[in-house]
Amino acid sequence: MNNIVINSEQLNNVLENKPISYSEALEIFQDAKKDPFELFSAAQNLRKKFKGRNVTFSKKAFFNIINLCRDTCTYCTYKAEPAEKKISLMSKQEINQMISLAKKYRCVEALFVTGERPEERYQEAKDWLKRNGFSSTAEYLTHASEWALEQGLFPHTNAGNLTLNEMRDLQKTNVSMGLMLENSSERLSQKGMPHYFAPSKNPKERLEVLENSGKLKIPMTTGILIGIGETPAEIIQSIFAIKQLHDKYGNIQEVILQNFQPKSDTQMRNFPSAEENYFKIIVAMSRVILPEMNIQIPPNLSPKSYQDFLSIGINDWGGISPLTPDYVNPEFSWPEIKNIDKNSKQGGFELKCRFPIYPEFFSFISKELRDKIALIENEERLVREDYWR
Repeated sequence: MNNIVINSEQLNNVLENKPISYSEALEIFQDAKKDPFELFSAAQNLRKKFKGRNVTFSKKAFFNIINLCRDTCTYCTYKAEPAEKKISLMSKQEINQMISLAKKYRCVEALFVTGERPEERYQEAKDWLKRNGFSSTAEYLTHASEWALEQGLFPHTNAGNLTLNEMRDLQKTNVSMGLMLENSSERLSQKGMPHYFAPSKNPKERLEVLENSGKLKIPMTTGILIGIGETPAEIIQSIFAIKQLHDKYGNIQEVILQNFQPKSDTQMRNFPSAEENYFKIIVAMSRVILPEMNIQIPPNLSPKSYQDFLSIGINDWGGISPLTPDYVNPEFSWPEIKNIDKNSKQGGFELKCRFPIYPEFFSFISKELRDKIALIENEERLVREDYWR
């Protein structure tokens, strides 16, 4: 406990390995609003207990496969319309060129990102698929993952609400997959709210996909978007929804806590970004509710203060690319890996490079994928330092 006296009975229970209830979590949150010191201390202790002094990241290349999307979220700048300059429709040749470049930069992860089922809304997407010899975006992703894996990159696909069969196909080549829950509240899908024109963001739909990933034993990354008009109670409920899934299937490998940042070309451009103290309290709450979870914040979205989050419970920086921008948040470049290394050291932590799958989930994947990982793996089941540095 580092000689810190914590008066909160609920926090002491967590430190003694007792799970907390939703109502207890709300009480901790209310206390932390007045003074977050005890919550931050408890989160720091839990992080140290379960994660030690390492902080990890995944060295990646971001493949912006297609950014047409059938959904419209009022805060999203990733989605393109057919006439826009930022449209991305990667051909097979462009994907293979990017794979070669990613290998040259010693990237480990091939992050494949697409809009939500673009072929259901746009003729341009159907034509693009046809030109490349495919009938669906999911089918294209299956082949792109095969090409990346053949070249020694490890695919991680984030393509929205995939079906059980689509995920089963991708599971053969993807060491992990991702789907942001964003929030479990139906209220955010009502008229005038950010998900009103985004049917795939309905929490029931998202939770069903995450449930299917559990049935398939796919190591899954999910997360919460903070500051889009939700209430603290809705955020805490969302963290508990993730906890419930993980308690049932044991396949949630990581929770991303992403702070909203307004974008000039969206309807929510005048909406304030997530207030930092609120964001920090949510991060620490996540560690308290999910004491053994891998928890990350994107460092590029807190460029002046990301290292401060090491002392309130996070243990990962997510994917960082030396090669490609963050197409979801293009105005926020990733910090250089050497600067993250320096800032992590100054915080008393050692930066390590991981695979897109965390070591504790290696048993979930096929022998073929496991054998490929072994080629560049060290004794901690992380990426060999001489490979990534």
